[in-house]
Amino acid sequence: MRILLLIITNLAVSLLLAIVFFGLEISGVLPSGQWGYLFVSAMVFGFGGSFVSLLLSKVMAKWSLGLRVIDQPQSQEEHWLLETVRAHAARAGIGMPEVGIYDSPDPNAFATGWSRDNSLVAVSTGLMRAMGPEQVSAVLGHEVAHVSNGDMVTLTLLQGVLNTFVIFFSRVIAFAIDSALSRRGGDDGPRHTGGLAYGLISFVMQIVLGIGASMVVAWFSRWREFRADAGGAQLTSPHAMAGALHALRQASEEADLPRGYAAFGIHGGDIMKLFASHPPLEERIARLMNPQPR
Repeated sequence: MRILLLIITNLAVSLLLAIVFFGLEISGVLPSGQWGYLFVSAMVFGFGGSFVSLLLSKVMAKWSLGLRVIDQPQSQEEHWLLETVRAHAARAGIGMPEVGIYDSPDPNAFATGWSRDNSLVAVSTGLMRAMGPEQVSAVLGHEVAHVSNGDMVTLTLLQGVLNTFVIFFSRVIAFAIDSALSRRGGDDGPRHTGGLAYGLISFVMQIVLGIGASMVVAWFSRWREFRADAGGAQLTSPHAMAGALHALRQASEEADLPRGYAAFGIHGGDIMKLFASHPPLEERIARLMNPQPR
């Protein structure tokens, strides 16, 4: 659930920054065609957008899912959730995450947050109904492993690099196209209008290249899922982790988790493969039961 949360928030922030960026270009603050200066500016905006997304991740998760953070357990089940996450966090060597629960029939869980010691682990009511304590513990171990592995920060850094290149190359392409259109219109030099055409082309190219960047982030997320499965198995047992994945395979056909959270959850949706944030459950189970040599 963690990844599309990052991707969608990042895209929203990046598009907002693109408008600001374009305004600075039009005003002459960021002169077009000075590529070194443009690249540095793209890096500032690109990494700024990804880190703003990371800092907003917990707030967005709580707001969009109606998530309730368990401060004072209201039931034995909630007390067990807190203590299980506490035990996993202590073994993984991270600070105690916030623990939350949200109402959804879809069996899912996710972790997010801007650091190993400032994170959130949440489960759906559907997951609590669909699994036994051993399997839920394995799922929580999987999410704690994501935090322990630093996946949120790693993905943010990757997203920042990709944002930088998306912003930079969208301007380079727009400059080239607009310059070509200007020459066809009778101008002699390789200059461009710097107006609406340039802005529209760069905006469209930023969306197109941003979609490509999202594919790269999703691919990296799929690779990190195997590590989180191994971490969950280490905190509980391979049998428990495999059992949780089997239960998810049986129960997730009618999943209703918002698409924006499918990426960092315990299971992924059946989106197009290039955008899938999780490997197929069958592949994850096989890898878990037959670990590949490092």
